[in-house]
Amino acid sequence: MLLIVILSHSCKKTPAEKPGFTFAFLTDIHVQPESNATEGFKMAIAKVNELKPDFVITGGDLIMDALAQTQGRADTLYDLYEETIQDFQMPVYNTIGNHEVFGYYEESGVDSTHPLYGDRMFEQRLGKRYYTFEYNGWRFYILDSVDEWEEGGYYGYVDREQIAWLKEELAGVDAETPIVISVHIPLITVFTQFYEGSTVPNGRGLVVTNSKEVLDLFREHNLTLVLQGHLHTCEDIYVEGTHFITGGAVSGKWWKGANRGFEEGFLMVHVSGDQFKSEYIDYGWQVEE
Repeated sequence: MLLIVILSHSCKKTPAEKPGFTFAFLTDIHVQPESNATEGFKMAIAKVNELKPDFVITGGDLIMDALAQTQGRADTLYDLYEETIQDFQMPVYNTIGNHEVFGYYEESGVDSTHPLYGDRMFEQRLGKRYYTFEYNGWRFYILDSVDEWEEGGYYGYVDREQIAWLKEELAGVDAETPIVISVHIPLITVFTQFYEGSTVPNGRGLVVTNSKEVLDLFREHNLTLVLQGHLHTCEDIYVEGTHFITGGAVSGKWWKGANRGFEEGFLMVHVSGDQFKSEYIDYGWQVEE
């Protein structure tokens, strides 16, 4: 049975009406040869193609893991992802997640001198880790929210290079232009507070630790929508004209069924002028017992 949850949103108005369009947001795919994950991903792609969006944005964690894997295993997963996304019938814009980062954990057997260490593997395989594009009067920013923690592992952080780039980019963007950000680790979430208690702080690996600095760059702009991943749950947080939507997970509970009641799925975003609505679509995959 397919479950479709529809959320309607009214965004800030601008004088000129813009042509409508749709796009899909697929996050936390975690493709791998095991657990029928490739078959599940192909089912999601088939559903996207059936819905015919104008383009696709992926939200990170595209492969099962490169953080703690050998280069051979990481290459296998990247190969599988690159091969599978050829089934999409529309352009795909990729966002880097923590599991695309190579070698941060010692199990990988490499260090920072490796030519593909960190986000360099993603950039070699899938392109820039941060960039912008425009579609029908809307401006999209794809950001890298993952950095290496000094004591090992990763944490949520938008680095100085991106901050400087955003300042320069936004200087040339009209204040009324609707803006969408895609980021893997959330800028804003209530995940910890909902599941663990209202006064429990978020961990550094759960949210972008300098999110206020990032969001302050957009204060004089029309930041309409922030698309987020990482948590394998759905959220819609509305703050001062901006919707922060955490987009579930194509893989659900890492291809082991629903996660916290959220089925395997993805978002469809429908844009009309300066308004949008989003749907979370369960594309019908079922874990094999």
